[in-house]
Amino acid sequence: MAGSLYIVAAPSGAGKSTLVNALLQREHGIRLSVSYTTRTPRPGEVDGQHYHFVSHDAFMDMAERGQFFEYAIVHGDLKGTARSAVESELASGVDVLLEIDYQGARLVRHLMPEAISIFILPPSRLELERRLRSRAQDSEDVIQRRLAGSRTEIAHVHEFDYIIVNDDFERALADMVTIVQASRLRQRVQTERLKALLSGLIA
Repeated sequence: MAGSLYIVAAPSGAGKSTLVNALLQREHGIRLSVSYTTRTPRPGEVDGQHYHFVSHDAFMDMAERGQFFEYAIVHGDLKGTARSAVESELASGVDVLLEIDYQGARLVRHLMPEAISIFILPPSRLELERRLRSRAQDSEDVIQRRLAGSRTEIAHVHEFDYIIVNDDFERALADMVTIVQASRLRQRVQTERLKALLSGLIA
């Protein structure tokens, strides 16, 4: 049985990565697809764990070879998901989660309409700015660019299946877990998983 594809998007500073990492620790059978990016690593980020950090030329070479499932310009940098990693995991029955922006999410949904998409919102613009500044990793110019970009990203929230407000972390995490657990009980998934039981009950 093929795995399910989850898409999680959010404006920078909404707490997406923290929520996703907590979800992966709590729910087994989901693998995070590590994206490729041309941006410079932030302090503490590890190549191959947080992102695959590559040059602009290397990224474009992969794109020209059709090796990306999706890619887009995010805050001035290129970011993409490798096709082989996603397709092979799904084919082997493993659920895959993509942390991508709304542009990438739109491309993925076009290729895989059955993908489950989640958008994470901050509780307010004031809190969003506070979180961005608390990182102490970005320049004032970058922070202002991310704040401005958040308006565009949030304007696309209606394109997603689920919306979670990350005000209380534990509640937001519980909401994400609920979405995953409910998706695993969908008719399409269950009829495939329970073939033997259904056959015996119907016979």
